[in-house]
Amino acid sequence: MAELLLFALGTTRPLGEGVSRALGAPLAAHEEREFEWGQHKARPLVNVRGRDVYVLHSLHGEPGQSANDKLCRLLFFLGALRDASAGRVTAVVPFLCYSRKDRKTKPRDPVTTRYVAALFEAVGADRVLTVDVHNLAAYQNAFRCRAEHLEGRPLLVERLAPALREQEAVVVSPDAGGVHRADALRASLARALGRPVDLAFVEKRRSEGVVSGDLLAGDVRGRTAVIVDDMISSGTTTLRAARACLREGAARVVAAASHAAFTPGADEALADPALARVLVLDTVPPRGVERAREKLEVAPVAPLLGEAVRRLHEGGSLVDLLEG
Repeated sequence: MAELLLFALGTTRPLGEGVSRALGAPLAAHEEREFEWGQHKARPLVNVRGRDVYVLHSLHGEPGQSANDKLCRLLFFLGALRDASAGRVTAVVPFLCYSRKDRKTKPRDPVTTRYVAALFEAVGADRVLTVDVHNLAAYQNAFRCRAEHLEGRPLLVERLAPALREQEAVVVSPDAGGVHRADALRASLARALGRPVDLAFVEKRRSEGVVSGDLLAGDVRGRTAVIVDDMISSGTTTLRAARACLREGAARVVAAASHAAFTPGADEALADPALARVLVLDTVPPRGVERAREKLEVAPVAPLLGEAVRRLHEGGSLVDLLEG
């Protein structure tokens, strides 16, 4: 079997070090250079010929570097690996930019998920591995190369279950579109607790950036409501759902999401007393939430990614990783 090589680009290196420890394989050396006129280059500093190569880069925006910058750097590095005769190239992208723009919602809208997929294919990626995309079917259909998907649900349930042993719980989707995701977490949580867990969802309508609707379907009275979503950005959807649950008599509200893609305003929303606890993965490093820091809990995704890379390298299956 071809030797495995793992690279981690840019600010994803801390996560890469965690994946390296979980995998038991060191990060491979590479060079990243900036040029005065705003261009850059990256190249491997080890021989990649015939190797099974994995490149870790989470495509979220951050101060000093947009998601577009990161995507461009990753694509160029993948191309360099292919030109250097790597045997197989896998992009490990814990947070995949543009995965929410997977369909036309207005006339002449772009379907950017598909365009991003075409870019990965154009530079010769054999496989893309990501965590909790917004719409799994759209992600799988956008790529012609192999598109692997991991779910953060087992990691979230592992953290949620101990605190719910002595409490009645209900899993809540903050909108109707997320019901399938919420139901999957509900089923996993029920297995972990050894008892039934109910499901609810909050009405949500969005038009030109304005959100409306405040009905809640399901029984939350006297229970701990666990609001689950793929990502939290401004936190307004999460807070809106939390307040709806409390109005209907929930005893306590906890929020859980895979991606902490926090934007300005998230700190204020998540610090609101309506939310007792906020649980996220570190696919995106949580930033700008000083007021909410005490209630924020971050579960590391590195062990999941490390095991996934190991199995892909050895020709194994990722199926049972969906349930831990």
